[in-house]
Amino acid sequence: MEEPEVPLESVHEHIHDHARHAKETWVLGVALSAALLAAIAAVSALLAGHHANEAVVEQIQATDDWSYYQAKGVKSGILASKLELLRALGKEIDPADEKKLQQYASEQEEIRKQADEKQHAAAAHLHVHTVFARAVTMAQIAIAVSAIAVLTRRRNFWYFGLALGVASVWFLLQGLFGFL
Repeated sequence: MEEPEVPLESVHEHIHDHARHAKETWVLGVALSAALLAAIAAVSALLAGHHANEAVVEQIQATDDWSYYQAKGVKSGILASKLELLRALGKEIDPADEKKLQQYASEQEEIRKQADEKQHAAAAHLHVHTVFARAVTMAQIAIAVSAIAVLTRRRNFWYFGLALGVASVWFLLQGLFGFL
């Protein structure tokens, strides 16, 4: 679930090299904004990976809980069958077995609640992961568009890259603070 790394180091080097030799002063701004966008992409990628890992852990724990829930169900089913057979044969039923059957049912309910909570937590982490992944993607595209601006000497591409960078920051903030 981790985001694939897109090697942008060569793009950064190219932008910085052009910035050193460029006559236009705005190219230095492109280099600085690209460096800032790279930092935003790195932080967003780290956070996206963290939330992807947490989603996996929560889902594994939920799966374990559901297995435990099923085991309790099997035990309950076997005990219920035993009690039915004893009733059918007219035999006396141990009150402890009746109590144990009720205990299994209440334990199953508690296990179900825990499993549901963990599944919801996993889904929440996966959602936050997706938001951070969008931040990474927007930052990477912004860096690429900024590189195009330097190569073509068109400042408008840089402005478009900055707009994509703002979108990246928006997604980063959205992931950090959870607003939509």
